[in-house]
Amino acid sequence: MPPSERSRGPAPEPSLAEVRFLTVAEVAALMRVSKMTVYRLVHNAELPAVQIGRSFRVPEQAVHDYLRHSFVEAG
Repeated sequence: MPPSERSRGPAPEPSLAEVRFLTVAEVAALMRVSKMTVYRLVHNAELPAVQIGRSFRVPEQAVHDYLRHSFVEAG
């Protein structure tokens, strides 16, 4: 099978230096929801986050993945 027809594996994970973290307020603004909704998603493990002290930081890619997988076609 030619290389162009082989299925490619998953994309390599970006290094931590390349990961962009967002605050809860930035995630809320991006998703156009309240900060409480973001906290609820984090605490219910629906949105991954890193806790630093009493604050949470969410990887930007995780927000995009969450929105992509939550998209519902209305019809």
